[in-house]
Amino acid sequence: MAVQTLTFGCRLNAYEAEVIKIEAEKAGLDNAIIINTCAVTAEAVTQSKRAVRKARRENPDARIIVTGCAAQTEARSFGDMAEVDLVIGNADKMRAESYTPLLFGVPLNDKVQVNDIMSVRETAGHLIEGMDGRVRGFVQVQNGCDHRCTFCIIPFGRGPSRSVPMGMVVEQVKKLVSNGYREVVLTGVDITSYGPDLPGMPTLGKLTQAILRHVPDLPRLRISSIDSIEADEALYDALASDRRLMPHLHLSLQSGDDMILKRMKRRHSRDDALAIVSKLRSLRPDMVFGADIIAGFPTETDEMFDNTLAIIGEADLTYLHVFPYSPREGTPAARMPQVSRQVARQRAALLRAEGDRQLAKLYASRIGKIETVLVEYSGIGRTEQFVPVAMPGSPPGELLAVHVTGADNDGLVGDVLRQAA
Repeated sequence: MAVQTLTFGCRLNAYEAEVIKIEAEKAGLDNAIIINTCAVTAEAVTQSKRAVRKARRENPDARIIVTGCAAQTEARSFGDMAEVDLVIGNADKMRAESYTPLLFGVPLNDKVQVNDIMSVRETAGHLIEGMDGRVRGFVQVQNGCDHRCTFCIIPFGRGPSRSVPMGMVVEQVKKLVSNGYREVVLTGVDITSYGPDLPGMPTLGKLTQAILRHVPDLPRLRISSIDSIEADEALYDALASDRRLMPHLHLSLQSGDDMILKRMKRRHSRDDALAIVSKLRSLRPDMVFGADIIAGFPTETDEMFDNTLAIIGEADLTYLHVFPYSPREGTPAARMPQVSRQVARQRAALLRAEGDRQLAKLYASRIGKIETVLVEYSGIGRTEQFVPVAMPGSPPGELLAVHVTGADNDGLVGDVLRQAA
């Protein structure tokens, strides 16, 4: 076995796992399993520890390395696991020297190689040729977070916000396009905070415009999760003026109730969220929104929850990532009066059911239309709004005009008409 990676959590972790694999192999590492953990919830940490134990059971002779956000925030608990050979912090996991064989076989007290993430001030611009087996490449433009939402441990796993210089991002996008990638996704921990640490203080919107201007052969550019209150005018202009910027944004919404948003220490109000959605739809009527939502946050009453449930329809949200709140030790929200776990799960189920209805409504609205679809793997692709489409026999990497003939629980079904313009 060479190097195998197991990834939990966000899209950024998925991107970083590709770089980790490349760097570990560059160091000469083999017969190793690297587990890239997530710390967003207590359950995510538990899942990572289960994966460590399973990896050791199934691969008794392999080197087991743990890294990622949970390894950063709970380094000692992973270091104390007999199954683990090495724990590497988030700041060092994408460096070849972190994986040199000399690090193995050290005494227990030294196998935890985790530094102070809050002292990190640079984000390396990792250039990779693409992600195996995919037509969509992810480019990390930012890491870390300077905000202190009361429920969130991630700033302590990722460190302060720091940005990759625009020129390095543009070069990476060019490289992905030259390798045949038809879509690039900009990703990070808090990508709308991009730029203030760089010369000239560029913004996410300015970066987006630079990519579209300097990489004219890029068919599709997509932005991952954004904090809508930080969106800048240049980003609005890019969405309005260039159809290659996809009409699909995932909002870090978290709640639809003003009091809960204040207690979360979010910087937007309910009305702010609705106004931004309305503004973006006025610029791009075909815009589709997803959102992260937490159910059962401490002190959430039935009335407060109803406000969150209602905003799904009011903002016409579709792709929902719903999390029942779970306390993270060390966060202010963990010390607030808690909603019962059972109530949080029930509310999460109601939110997901509403999300399913919204998604079904979106699917139904596309029947009979002609969509531009990027084929991801044989016979399956995504529209500009990220809706899945089944088109039997279509090869990966093709951009096709597809007539949508129907829908099911998995997405749309269609017939290929021609190559897309």
